Amino acid sequence: MIVIATTAEIKLIEQILGEQAYEYYPIIITGVGGANVCEHLRHVPLDTKIINIGYAGSSNTEIGTVVNVTSCKIYHPNVTYKEPTYTLAFSPIHPNMVCYTSNDFVLESKEKNCVFDMELAHICAMGFKDIQSFKVVSDNLSLHQYDKTTGDNNCKAAE
Repeated sequence: MIVIATTAEIKLIEQILGEQAYEYYPIIITGVGGANVCEHLRHVPLDTKIINIGYAGSSNTEIGTVVNVTSCKIYHPNVTYKEPTYTLAFSPIHPNMVCYTSNDFVLESKEKNCVFDMELAHICAMGFKDIQSFKVVSDNLSLHQYDKTTGDNNCKAAE
């Protein structure tokens, strides 16, 4: 099953997996954020293979870069307690990176060589056993850049 957050991410499926992906995998569009992920995936059996594809921000990775996420965790930059780290399936095709999942759009971070999204760690926390994730860098921690790259004008906010 392919899991994406927005309709703007549909075009990434063919870019990353090829047009044959539509023949083999059903697609679920969850909406942005953890609550939407939990709502849309709560009845999906935990042994279902999940391929998460979506846009992500990064402080230092070039826009348009496709990365394979090898681990993820919730991003809480202002606290010191440890969050669980989830390990994902490996792919040798794309560069490997860690993904930090935030409840808000990340506009600044000291973290380097990683990506930021708003769904992946929530998918992992639900207990799915076979998860693979590919992220396309849409911005360098800028809502304006995200809007321009994705064509998704639903994230308007003051920067």
